[in-house]
Amino acid sequence: MNAENGYVLLPQPIEEEAHDLFRKRGIRTVTAKDTKLETINPLLDEAHAVVLRTGIQFTRELVQKGGRLLTISRTGAGVDNVDVQAATDHGVVVTSSVGVNTASVAEHALALLLALAKQLPLMDREVRQGNFGIRYKNLPRDLKNKRLGVVGFGKIGAAFADLCHRALRMEVIAYDPYIDEAAKAKTASWAEFVSLDELFSSADAVSVHIPLTPETKGIVDLGRLKLMKPTSFLINTSRGGVINETDLVSALEAKLLAGAGLDVFEKEPPEKKSPLLAMENVILTPHSAALTEECVLEMAVKAVERVLDLLDGYIPECVQNPVVLNQEKWRGLRRR
Repeated sequence: MNAENGYVLLPQPIEEEAHDLFRKRGIRTVTAKDTKLETINPLLDEAHAVVLRTGIQFTRELVQKGGRLLTISRTGAGVDNVDVQAATDHGVVVTSSVGVNTASVAEHALALLLALAKQLPLMDREVRQGNFGIRYKNLPRDLKNKRLGVVGFGKIGAAFADLCHRALRMEVIAYDPYIDEAAKAKTASWAEFVSLDELFSSADAVSVHIPLTPETKGIVDLGRLKLMKPTSFLINTSRGGVINETDLVSALEAKLLAGAGLDVFEKEPPEKKSPLLAMENVILTPHSAALTEECVLEMAVKAVERVLDLLDGYIPECVQNPVVLNQEKWRGLRRR
């Protein structure tokens, strides 16, 4: 594609190793000083591509402003901060780094589960306060032979389940209406697919790994939380909106479950008055599961490489709106 006289817009800085890929190709970049709408808007006039992190919501208004815009390349796996339909309507190819963060997020979910089961925050706090005798209360729990429920059995969910099954000898049950029978057959020896209600009612730990869509918003509500065992844990490293936080607070206060590990929230950062911040049976992390040094670099590099592929006339990896490729302007793209 012809990208002369234009540039790649970076609403937020990206890692230097990724940025250098543009420099080596002689492709100009413009980095915004902040992510305010009034800052980003005028920068879109001449932008051919946007490498997008999570600090900005790329709305229809912004898509329409980008009259020469060819592609939006997300550094992360999710595209919930992009109006994908608006991008499609305007012939903009949206891509994301699906799969790059699989190991990082799976490891983080495992860390949350282990911290909850072994009561690590409590144990750390008590030792620091001089209460070494906390050891005699036998509060930590083993996970071996316990039942893990995985909501969403895509790359991350399946990787997390595999870790727990192989390393901890947990039984695995899963819910994913989008997994076909052939895919289920590959894990049939160690993962059983069940209904969502059965998963919540029989699991000792539930881990959520689904995108935020109109169908999944608030899918974990009080009705489902009431199904959980009072000794069970809930983990969420996907998107905060899939859990109704008000319902979760109520369930935790009523001890319908033993605790929760949350890396994501309905509103990020959570409001200072959020009851979750004061709860001792909740472990909170700042949407950082994929933000390891290694993963952040790889996601940025992949995002840049997809932009370069498109500019070179190739169909990039991980197109999130493949229907856009049927438009006349994209029919000349080649596959590698």
